[in-house]
Formats: sequence, structure tokens, C-alpha cells
Amino acid sequence: MFYIAFDPVYILPLPEGHRFPMIKYELIPEQLIYEGLISEKNLFSPSEVSENIILLSHEKAYWERLKNLQLSEAEIRRSGFPLSAGLLERELRIAQGTINCCLYALEHKIAFNVAGGTHHAGSNWAEGFCLLNDQAIAANYLLSKGLSSRILIIDLDVHQGNGTAEIFSNEERVFTFSMHADKNFPFRKEHSNLDIGLPDGTSDKEYLTILLNHLNVLFTKHEPDFVFYLAGVDILITDKLGKLNISTKACKERDEMVLGFCKKLNIPVQVSMGGGYSPKVSDIVDAHCNTFRVADDLYF
Repeated sequence: MFYIAFDPVYILPLPEGHRFPMIKYELIPEQLIYEGLISEKNLFSPSEVSENIILLSHEKAYWERLKNLQLSEAEIRRSGFPLSAGLLERELRIAQGTINCCLYALEHKIAFNVAGGTHHAGSNWAEGFCLLNDQAIAANYLLSKGLSSRILIIDLDVHQGNGTAEIFSNEERVFTFSMHADKNFPFRKEHSNLDIGLPDGTSDKEYLTILLNHLNVLFTKHEPDFVFYLAGVDILITDKLGKLNISTKACKERDEMVLGFCKKLNIPVQVSMGGGYSPKVSDIVDAHCNTFRVADDLYF
């Protein structure tokens, strides 16, 4: 059975230009229900994550400024959003949704956060529409509760998971892997345990070959007992921010590859959906829905 965190708070008043990419979070569940892949019982709306869990990943001084809506003007500009109580609530719910998904995945092997993938948020900064790092928060939660001891984070968004890399830079129990467009945001990158910076225009065959080669090594050498997968669809050739030439078909094959390893090795996986900025929202929604379709074929 699918367990999908669906957060209605994303439907917030937003400045012009921000509403479009956010609407996908509403359309993805609607499409999956329309196809009969899920029903309303597969969806849950998370509560807000607690402060003590946030502080496992984010510095107290940063969290105090954020929760009191006292980020500086420079910090707010870096975040990409005007700061508000509603936006903060959304981030708190996203983070708790990813934690809940981890608990479901431990029991049912896979679970999804229809939002999430806020991988640019570092221990003491907000960046790129990310205030709190949902997968880092959830990974540290699992470690703190003794629910996992060897975590692999597979970040296949087109942008490097710089915040995730920084948060786990001194944590040997978490291996961070980011495969992204090299000459793309963020322009000051952090060091993941393994970074693969792809040149502009990377094609389907190149992308999938590189990914398969590295996944084979990662799963063999690191031997994770839990996987986080950031399944951004901003790798698509249609994406206005992506710079890669990846087809929808190859994007789906990427999902089959990652989830196929997890299924074959019986490793629980939590999936956050990440970025997608194609001009046609239908391209974004279809590519994200493919991740769920692949999971349905593999697991159910």
C-alpha cells in the first residue's frame, strides 16, 4: 500500500511566479487518483515537526531566527521566498511528512512525500526555496532513534544537494551522493561524499550509464540499511532551469534503476519529489507520476 504525505498548506498566497511550480503538489495526487493508482486512504496530511528534532540538523541560532520570522533581508533573498508564518508552517509539515514516510517505509518498504526535497537548506542557512532540510531532518531522526545505522542519500535533482552535503559532512553513518548539472545552481557547491557534476546537454544514454555504474558501487560498498531518494524531474530537457537533455522516458528509467536496487536488496526507501520547472505543468506532473507508477509496478 502506498503511503504519501500530502500537505494542503502548500496552497498559500504566493507572489507572482511562485504559484506555478507549487501547483504540481495538488495535481500529482489528483492524477494518481484519476488513474486509480491510489485512493484518498493512501494520503495523509502531516503535523508540524518538533523543535528538538529540527535541532538534530539545524543550528539553534538559525532556527531561533527562522521560527521568530527574524531572518535578515540577505537571508530572505537567499531563500527565494518572502518569509511568512504560513511558509514556515509548510516547511514544518514537509519535514514531519518525510519522517512519517520513513516510519511507513520501515514497515512497507517505500513511502513518498509529494513535496519535500528541500536539499538546499543547510545547518544554518535557507536557500533556493528551502528553509528546513526535510531528508536531513528525517535521516537524523532515524539515527537518533536507532532505527537506522547506515543511510544512503541519493540526490538526483538537477541541482546539487549542497545543504544535505554540509549537514552530513562529519557524519560517517550517512553517505551523500549527488548527481547534478555541474554548471548550475548552487554556484558555490558543498562536498558530498560523492558528487557527479554533469556537463550541460548530457543525454539519456550518458546519464543512465553513469548512474548505473555509481549505484552498483554505492550499494555494494556502503551497504545501506535505509535509502533516501530525491527524485527531481528538473533533469528533463523541457526544464527551463535544468541544462540537461534527459527525456521523460529516461527519467522514468532512472526511477526504475534506483527503486529497483532498493527493492532487490530489500532496503526501505523514502522518496521526496524535488524540483521540476518545465513550462508545461503537465510535463512536470507526468514525470513525477512516473515515479509512483514505477513503485506500483515494483512493489505492489
